[in-house]
Amino acid sequence: MEYNKNNDIALFIKKARKEYGITQKEFSLRSGLGLRFVRELEQGKLTLKLDKVLEALSMFGYTLTVRKETEDERS
Repeated sequence: MEYNKNNDIALFIKKARKEYGITQKEFSLRSGLGLRFVRELEQGKLTLKLDKVLEALSMFGYTLTVRKETEDERS
């Protein structure tokens, strides 16, 4: 499996979970997502189902937004 340690969503989810003071197992149980998925998400696995990523974000009251990058952001 390929992982990206600088994955913004992975880092965001891990930080949010820790701010809520819950373990990966508790997050899994509360969100209805599998523990393996939660672990892979936080580790930055490159291939995950988008619907499950959206479920994980919604657990903390967030959604995913798409926007076009500026030239400065690409550099």
